[in-house]
Amino acid sequence: MYIANQLISIKSKLPKTVTLVAVSKTKPNADIQAAYNAGQRIFGENKVQELVKKEEELPKDIQWHMIGHLQRNKVKFIAPFVALIHAIDNLKLLQEIDKRAGQNNRKIDCLLQVHIAKEDTKFGFEIHEIKEVLLTTSSFKNISIIGLMGMATFTNDNNQIKEEFESLKTVFDSIKNDKLTTLSMGMSGDYKLAIEQDSTMVRVGSAIFGHRNK
Repeated sequence: MYIANQLISIKSKLPKTVTLVAVSKTKPNADIQAAYNAGQRIFGENKVQELVKKEEELPKDIQWHMIGHLQRNKVKFIAPFVALIHAIDNLKLLQEIDKRAGQNNRKIDCLLQVHIAKEDTKFGFEIHEIKEVLLTTSSFKNISIIGLMGMATFTNDNNQIKEEFESLKTVFDSIKNDKLTTLSMGMSGDYKLAIEQDSTMVRVGSAIFGHRNK
C-alpha cells in the first residue's frame, strides 16, 4: 500500500496543469503494477534494455517515457512503442528517431533537453541554440517536438535550483505555441520548486517508490 498511498498523496497536491511521470527505473514489475493499480499510467525509464523488457511484460495501456540519455544505436528498440522521449540533446539523435519512427509508421513526440545546470555532467542544448534547432527540425516528418526538458543542479541550494528553472521557463516562454506546450522539469527533490516556475510535467521516482535500488 505504500506506493499507492504515496502516489495518491502526490497526485492530490499537483495542479491540474501538471502531468506526473512515475520514474520506475530499477524498480521491479510488482512496484510498477502497484502504481498502475492506483491509477498511474505514465512511467519513465532511463535504460533502453530495461524499458523494452518492462514494455513486454506490463499492461499495454502504459505510456512509456524514455527519460534518460539516449544513444542513437538504441533508438530502434523503443521506436515501435515509446510515447515520449525526453532527453534529446543533439540533432543526429533527432534524425535517427525520425528515421526509426518512419520505419514503424509512427510519429514520436520528443522534448529538447536544455543544459541549465552548473554541472558539466548534464547533457543538453545551450539556451541560445534552441530556436535554431527548432527551425532545423521543422522538416522532419516523423517526430513532433512538443516542448523542452531540463535538469537542475544536484544541490541543496534552493535559490540556485529556482534560478535554473527560471532560465528554462524563460526560453520556453519565448518559443511556446500550440505545438510546444510541454515543460518537463522537476524530480523528487525539487518538483515543487519546478511547479512554482510553471513546469507542466514532473518526473518523480523515489518520492513514490522509495529510494532506488542500486
